[in-house]
Amino acid sequence: MNGRNFRTGTTGIVPVDFLITFLRARVDRARSGELDRGASAVEWVIISAVVVAIVGVVAAIINAALSEGANKVGDCIKGADAGSTC
Repeated sequence: MNGRNFRTGTTGIVPVDFLITFLRARVDRARSGELDRGASAVEWVIISAVVVAIVGVVAAIINAALSEGANKVGDCIKGADAGSTC
């Protein structure tokens, strides 16, 4: 049989046995439909990236508004008189 045990799938050569086992597991996984989990993970990554982008844009808008308001208050304090309001 040339060193190969067809019943167990071993050749006696450790790297070849590992490769055969690895490839069989990959084929079985592909046939079982477990790859749908990977697609779900990709969808979550895309959704997360969109949410992070939206949060970044909102943070930039809030930062600009607060900076503008702080500048107005600072200008008002610098030019304040006892009898006037901003």
